[in-house]
Amino acid sequence: MPNEKDRDPGPVEGSEEKKYSFLQETIKPKPISREQFAKQLARFALYGVVLGAFACLGFFALKPWLEDQFQAGPKTVTIPEDEEEQDEAEAAQEDSVPATNTDSYEDMMARMNERAAEARKGIAVVEPVQEGEDWEKEMTGISTGATGVITADNGQEILILSDDSVCETASEWKVTFQDGKEYPAYLKKRDRNSGLVMFSVSHGDIKDSTWSAIKVSALGNSNLVKQGDTVMALGNLFGYADGMGYGTVNSTDYKTTFFDGECDILATNIPAQAQGTGVLFNMEGQVIGLIPESVWDGSETSMANAYAISDLKPVIEFLANGESVPYIGVYGTTVTTELKEEQGMPGGVYVVDVDPDSPAMAAGIQSGDIIYAIGNTNVMNIGSYQNAVLKMKAGQQVIFQGRRMGAEGYVDVDYTVTVGSKE
Repeated sequence: MPNEKDRDPGPVEGSEEKKYSFLQETIKPKPISREQFAKQLARFALYGVVLGAFACLGFFALKPWLEDQFQAGPKTVTIPEDEEEQDEAEAAQEDSVPATNTDSYEDMMARMNERAAEARKGIAVVEPVQEGEDWEKEMTGISTGATGVITADNGQEILILSDDSVCETASEWKVTFQDGKEYPAYLKKRDRNSGLVMFSVSHGDIKDSTWSAIKVSALGNSNLVKQGDTVMALGNLFGYADGMGYGTVNSTDYKTTFFDGECDILATNIPAQAQGTGVLFNMEGQVIGLIPESVWDGSETSMANAYAISDLKPVIEFLANGESVPYIGVYGTTVTTELKEEQGMPGGVYVVDVDPDSPAMAAGIQSGDIIYAIGNTNVMNIGSYQNAVLKMKAGQQVIFQGRRMGAEGYVDVDYTVTVGSKE
């Protein structure tokens, strides 16, 4: 039988069942007045301004360090190829010149001066840093620098092409832009064979005021230049940096030859000192020539003669990218049809001279040899020889094929040449 204690006793008479309920209370925010709301809004705005100011200051303080640490590599500089030559109809149309009176002459000169002022933005003065130089320059007014062309901007540096003469006795350089401000310049690459050198100025060094006063010069097509074209020369032509002269092209028939190539000369009637340097522009403001210290050594000419820019573009591209310009050391000339017929010489490039201690001399190339092939490329004139050399890389080994006069006539000779550079 179940235990009496286990039985449900049921409700006890006289007891009360107590029930509890929990209260739910909603706390309502105290309403704020318009004046309090405006104060809070102003306080948040002030906090935003303060935080924004600190963020801006922090960004500009860290910007140089961040750019230095995380900047991408410099862009590869590519010199655009020359345009096709104009047809005769276009050239004849451009050659037509309207009648000139006093007013039109003044207007023409005003337009030319405007173009010259714009072209000046693309040039600079490169000077060696030497003790006592500023005092001497201030006293005499004579500039010791060479004219430079702002050739490219690789994203990290402004690149200035100049004459190799500023490298002879210096290890530090400075560049003065058209706003008169000076900046340290660094030697990027040098080619003593062509006499050209590339300097760089870091983006981080250039002030905002200078950026608005400079630009990258456009390199024109000197192959389109004709005798009689109007040109302007800017630079250190007369012993001071801001020289300017107008004139015409007297001749495009001359060439100058250096080791492994040649370059057209643009002869002008613009006066210049024998040791002057400058840049030759067409009337569109494009660079068409570089005026070095002396185009023809020993010449007593007092006219500004320039290396044609189109022939220098491959070298400029090497220098702008900090690459060594290929160098063999052959001073040659084309074997002409007359020489072939009169003296029975084979076609190719006749070796007039070999540069001492050059890759050519090390390979056994001698004066009197005739080179007719480089690798798989036939070279029948100095132009094709130069193009073949400029497609090589310093340190590369290349087979040159030539002919040498023997007891019974010309015999084939091969040379293994290790490409060098002349820096």
